[in-house]
This record gives sequence, C-alpha cells and structure tokens, in this order.
Amino acid sequence: MPTTRTKALAPTALALLLAPLATACSGSAGAAGSTTVTVTVGYQSKTINTVTAGTLLRSLGYFEEELAARGKKDGITYEVDWQDYATGAPITAQMTAGKIDIGSMGDFPLLINAARGKELKQPTHLVSVTGYNLRGGLNTVVTAPDSKLESLADLRGRKVSTSVGSAADGTLVRALQRAGIDPSGGIEKLNQQPSVGASALQAGSVDALSQFVAWPGQLAYEGRAKALYDGAELNLPTFHGVTVREKFAKERAGVLDDFLRAQRRATDHLRTEPVAAAESVAKETGLPAEVVYLYNGANGIATFDPALRPELLDALKQDVPVLKDAKLVGDVDVDAFVDPEPLARAAAGTAEYPKAVAARPELWLKGQARTQSFDSPRELLKAARGADVRAAYVPDAVTGTLWFADKAVWVAEGPELRAFVTPAGAKAYVAAHQGSGARIVSFAEAGTLAS
Repeated sequence: MPTTRTKALAPTALALLLAPLATACSGSAGAAGSTTVTVTVGYQSKTINTVTAGTLLRSLGYFEEELAARGKKDGITYEVDWQDYATGAPITAQMTAGKIDIGSMGDFPLLINAARGKELKQPTHLVSVTGYNLRGGLNTVVTAPDSKLESLADLRGRKVSTSVGSAADGTLVRALQRAGIDPSGGIEKLNQQPSVGASALQAGSVDALSQFVAWPGQLAYEGRAKALYDGAELNLPTFHGVTVREKFAKERAGVLDDFLRAQRRATDHLRTEPVAAAESVAKETGLPAEVVYLYNGANGIATFDPALRPELLDALKQDVPVLKDAKLVGDVDVDAFVDPEPLARAAAGTAEYPKAVAARPELWLKGQARTQSFDSPRELLKAARGADVRAAYVPDAVTGTLWFADKAVWVAEGPELRAFVTPAGAKAYVAAHQGSGARIVSFAEAGTLAS
C-alpha cells in the first residue's frame, strides 16, 4: 500500500545515509558527532477524527516544535517521518515489524493492534484518545440515493460492503444482531477498503456500505448515498486512539510525552478554531471542508479529548467478544493494553476538557470564519432562508447525531420541526406520535413551515 512520507527538521544528507532502516525510531551519528533520531508516526489522513494525532497535528508542526525544544536540551536532532494509510491494519503491521513507533486508529483496530503486538512479541499500548462519540454516531450504514431500502431489516440477503475488523464492521455486526439478522449468514458481506466499497455502491454491485468517518458524510454530501442506519442507535461509545510500541515508550519516554503534549495543543486548536481546523484538514486531505466540519466542528459528531475516559475503555472491553466471534482476535486484556501514565505526565497541570454535550443546529454562511448555533431546527431553517449558506447542520431528534440539514429526513409536529438522519428514524417517531399529527415533510416544505 502506498504511503506518503514527509521529513520534518530536515537532516543532513550524511545522516540520511547512515540512518538504520531496520527500526522506526533510529539514531545516527552526524559529521560533527551529533545524533539524529527519527520518530515514525503512522496515521490515517482521511479518517478525520484522528486529526489531532495525524493530519492536523502534522500541518500545525506542534510535534516538531516540541522535539526541537527537546533537541536543544539533549543535543539530539529529531525528525518525524509521517506515514499515511487508509486504515489501521497496515499501521499495526508496521508497528509489529518495529517500523512505526506511534499510530492512530479506531477502537476495533486498536484491539487487533493489542492482540498482534502480544502475539508477535512487539507489545503496544493505548495512550490517548483522539475523537469519540458516546453513542456510536461515527459509523453509518448508507445506501444508494435511489435505493428502495428503508431500514436495516431490508438488508437481509443483500450485499453489504465494509472493512472487516474496523469499527464500522463492528457497528454493522451489532446492528444486524439487534435486527434479528445473522451477521455471518443473513447478508453477503464483502470485505473492502472504504474507497472500493464507495465505488461498488455507486456502481450498484453492493446494496449498502457500512463505513467509518468521513465516508458516510462525504458520500451523502456529494449526493452519492443516503443514510440507512445511524450507528448512534446502538448507544455504545466509539472512538479512535493513539497506540505506541512498548519498547519505544520505554526507550523514548520523553519523546512520547512530547507527542502527547503536541496532540493536546492540536486539540486546543481544533476546539477553539473549529472552522480554521476544518479548512486546514480539508486542504490536506482533499475532503470537502463542509464534511470535515460535520464530524470535527463545534457541534460535530466527534468530540476531541485525549482523556482515556472510563466509558470508552468499558466500551472497548465490550468490543472484544465481537472480534473474537469473527475469529480476528483471541482474548485481549484491555486493562493491560491501556497505559495512562504517559498522558498523565504530558497533561500534568492542565485542565480537563468538558464532556461532550448535546449538539445544536449550526449554520455556516459563505465567507464566514465562524458559524452560528441555534436553539432549534426551526430557528436554523428560518435563518437560512434567503441566506448565502455554505452548510447547515441539524442533530437527529433522537440520537443527537449531527447531519446535513438538506440530507436529513424532516418531521413536522404542530409548530415543531424535527430532523432525523434516516428514514427509519423519522418513521419510527411518527408512528410513536400518531395523535400529535406528526408527519414526514420534505426539506423544502420544512423551510417554508419554519418561515
């Protein structure tokens, strides 16, 4: 699989020639007796709720700044080799081969990372979180825009694309089980990379696609898919995190602390300047900034906080049986895999971030560096009418998952207007509120009613 590699703090040509290739973090003696150490970081540029440990962190240069300060004290020149991958699996392969020091990936891949590291005697540890959603809203099942499928139950006997072993696959398995469908025999599952699955959906060779951020939002935004199942219906936390080789963490504890301090700085930047951060990530990845903001914005689906929250770790333990049933891992000792000490050192003396709060409707006008939030979907639609709108976002009335206002399914109930990510969600609400006159309306009608 191709990777992109960028050198920071450019070394001398001689240091490059002398740097060992067998391990990721390597040192070499320069002409003047100085030492050069290369730290290799594996990340997923388009898995955008990892940006504080990957794309955004890389563009801000905070890790390089921390390392430069360290280098002035210890006389070592530090370089960062950023390696970009589409999923977590190749990062794990490189880490267990000793070729990547620090990596970021989703919760299910993290467990595989833990299992493979133990098996191959290259143990790894989870040291921080990047982005999380307490209900599971980062994973979504989508279908083609003109698909007749309306609920998860309609997938029985259908072809579904996902990436086996990913968080999105875990969502699919659990959702099918709740719908009374055997995940292994009730559908025809195709194990595909996200981009391949997206193409297959567009070509009509699969009926649905279950994927992680940012694929569902991107396909919906571009009019190439519509949501069928919102992962937040599971009400189980999902997150991405940072894993490190145990040997590296012991030998270069200070460098790991630098990375985690830099990650926190990137988190501060994203939380205080969400529009600028979205624009930066969009520029680096080629993703539409409107899609990046859906997930990473002020009210985005992902909440960014490095803390190893107990509810996230409990969810990770609940993920183990799913991967065991798929024969992807054996037993995984989550408590042994998690190492809170490096983050405790790096975050010493800093305030904790607040927990995730309920999302609010949000309006992004063209030419504006700030967005506007509203107390209700009606107020947002009223403000958007006649305005030069770049993007409008509304939370699902039940799950709270943020979605594009013009892609949501709308329900009018008296003076209230409610938005839903999926048709099934809207229909379930209407069925449960028959006496209130609740009815599904088009986006255009919702806008008219709001004004």
